[in-house]
Amino acid sequence: MKLRIIMNKNEHYQVEIIDLTYEGFGVAKVDGFPVFIENTIPGEVVDITILKVTKRFAFGKVLSWTKESKARVEITDAVGTRTGTMPLQHLSYSEQLKFKKDLVIKTLSKEVSLENVIIHDTLGMENPWNYRNKAQIPVREINGQLETGFYKKASHDLIPIENYHIQDSKIDEAIIIVRDILRKHNIKAYDEEHHRGNIRHIIVRRSEATNEIMIILVTKESKKLSINIVEEITKEIPECISIVQNINEKRTNVIMGQQQILLYGEDRYHDILLGKTFSISSRSFFQVNTKQTEVLYSKAIELADIKPNETVVDAYCGIGSISLNLADHAKHVYAMEIVEDAIVMAKDNAETNNITNVTFEAGKAEEIMPRWVKEGLSIDTLVVDPPRKGLDINFIDASVKSNPERIVYVSCNPATLARDLKLYQERGYELKEVCPVDMFPQTVHVESVVLLSKNNFNAVSFNY
Repeated sequence: MKLRIIMNKNEHYQVEIIDLTYEGFGVAKVDGFPVFIENTIPGEVVDITILKVTKRFAFGKVLSWTKESKARVEITDAVGTRTGTMPLQHLSYSEQLKFKKDLVIKTLSKEVSLENVIIHDTLGMENPWNYRNKAQIPVREINGQLETGFYKKASHDLIPIENYHIQDSKIDEAIIIVRDILRKHNIKAYDEEHHRGNIRHIIVRRSEATNEIMIILVTKESKKLSINIVEEITKEIPECISIVQNINEKRTNVIMGQQQILLYGEDRYHDILLGKTFSISSRSFFQVNTKQTEVLYSKAIELADIKPNETVVDAYCGIGSISLNLADHAKHVYAMEIVEDAIVMAKDNAETNNITNVTFEAGKAEEIMPRWVKEGLSIDTLVVDPPRKGLDINFIDASVKSNPERIVYVSCNPATLARDLKLYQERGYELKEVCPVDMFPQTVHVESVVLLSKNNFNAVSFNY
């Protein structure tokens, strides 16, 4: 049924919030026409003004609250709402955890039945602030001065920020120090409109466990940055053990380019996860919330229920952070990752931690898995932790042919998780447990750990 547009920009209404979208917007309806309003909670009654009207919905802004929810808490920083870095900060943390569980349930139930499936409460943090171990901060010129901050939501207008609240406070301090040194040396910020200037992003990675800091300066120009800049950074930030200049000459929204110059130390720093030491390079993926990564991986290992004589495959293994912890429980772990640099790190990490029952290979999971199956690899448990786009159908078919008893799926995207679970169910696997994990407090993002087991009675036969 086509919705009739019944409102115009700048009109005022009093509405009741009836739901939250997956992006954290409150939902109201005016004569059946949806209006999305940030910083609102179901049950609240608010006076709003209409900001934008489309054919199917509108966006509104709160002018005042007539009725507030008991779940509302004082906002820590309104800038976090404007930039979208903390869209749920107005919601009590216990309610954030409930929202994320409901989000996972709603999304999965669109594709698969959750009847008889154990749905755990979201595993949250004791302190849901200052948790990010990595920051990727854009650099722009504002009023003739180099500034660091974040973009206003749905724009490329930079809002200067010094305290991000969800990042490690030592990282926030490092960003300001580097910013001021770049200002002192009159380094020009990148101008994306005219594709000129030099510094595009400042990336800072830090381990709370080792206190080591890595700094990556993303530049448009390939000319090596001044040694004076490097010396001042290491003097002001003595914990900094690595400085890398990454060169990105393209007009693109992709943050990092392919070319690198090592300015100081080695291209690595170290963190500790579940008692193991990991080397992490500037290009390596490492979960941005170390404390919750331990919670996430511990749950994955628990659901995997690996026996000492079993063979495990870890797809999308990164630097081996899951693989090496699975190896404690398995006879052998076979792991794959498309980023060659990550595989180098994974092998190095295995050696550092004296782990020998793991085989790492670089390449696409959807290509390696079919080859391993063709070569006769039989596995007991499959662990997958894919990017947001989820699993390739060729990987799913090959993984089913390898006939694992259990599949543990670690997902950062409930929508692609739901799609892939349906495909596994059609191929004879039964959904057993779902556990949301809050890796990103104050945001709408949620990770999930899911257990599937082989259903020998209802398996569907496929030709490969």
